[in-house]
Amino acid sequence: MTTDLALATRNLESNGFLDLDVDPTLDLFEEINRLKKEKNAIILAHYYQEPDIQDIADYIGDSLGLSQQAVQAEADIIVFAGVHFMAETAKMLNPHKKVILPDLKAGCSLADSCPAPVFRKFKEQHPDHIVVSYINCTAELKTLTDICCTSTNAVQVINSIPMDQPVIFAPDINLGKYLQKKTGRENMILWNGTCMVHEIFSHEKIVKLQQRHPNAKFIAHPECEPHILEMADFIGSTTGLLKYTMNDPSSEFIVATEVGIIHQMELKSPHKTFIPAPPNNTCACNECPHMKRNTLEKLYLSMKYELPEILLSDWVIKEGRKSIDRMLEISAKAGL
Repeated sequence: MTTDLALATRNLESNGFLDLDVDPTLDLFEEINRLKKEKNAIILAHYYQEPDIQDIADYIGDSLGLSQQAVQAEADIIVFAGVHFMAETAKMLNPHKKVILPDLKAGCSLADSCPAPVFRKFKEQHPDHIVVSYINCTAELKTLTDICCTSTNAVQVINSIPMDQPVIFAPDINLGKYLQKKTGRENMILWNGTCMVHEIFSHEKIVKLQQRHPNAKFIAHPECEPHILEMADFIGSTTGLLKYTMNDPSSEFIVATEVGIIHQMELKSPHKTFIPAPPNNTCACNECPHMKRNTLEKLYLSMKYELPEILLSDWVIKEGRKSIDRMLEISAKAGL
């Protein structure tokens, strides 16, 4: 092991590359592109990443699109600019490839809200139920899941299950309530988990914002609370929201989801105005602190040292992948 790699590994274990200096004269875009070619690497980035990372990525998408892209990846190294559960999903779909995450501490409040050991006991109380889990969950929870879903395909996944078959939906209670309303599924038990980003939008502040922008369409992600969704002109996944803003003739949109998507909205529709929906705090916009842990500097360092690597037990990959494969099959049949 080289001295530089040993130093990187020590710093990674304690600080996630925070103590490593990046030469300020480096053109990081040029260096990252060089490393991609040199290492045969592909960068997958979620819409919620900072603009610089989105701009350097080979593919930008939501959870479904990223999962589909991970299946098709021909690179030797998959660099996942997102959060931990997304990189885990990529590893399950590519067990023989190296998957790295720029910041190992980039977690997910929603995934954390459903610990697998606790959920296992809950599942045992409902042995006749099929488990559908939102992909925003840990790899271990996926091993307890029959079918995964994303916000893009959740309706299709639920509708693929016979109406008389009881379901447990985890971990997002807001998405679960939306699905109950959308599908008419009454025999669905909901786990009480939420996303810290989507649960704090302010109804009062949004109403005031609408008064100042009377021609703006209000669009929201289904992870938002029901009283926020009731206000929306359109409810959709991250990709669904993006497509809606591209196709709808309106010139102004108030957007209730993580603010990172607005970068793509502005790129796709530069003549339109996008306003972040305000949360119940003093911030001007709503950001996921976990998504924003990844930076261009960390992306460069992770590619240079090929760390931190996502490692999963063989049994987790084998058992967890079944639920993802089932989701991808349903999506393919639905044309998603």
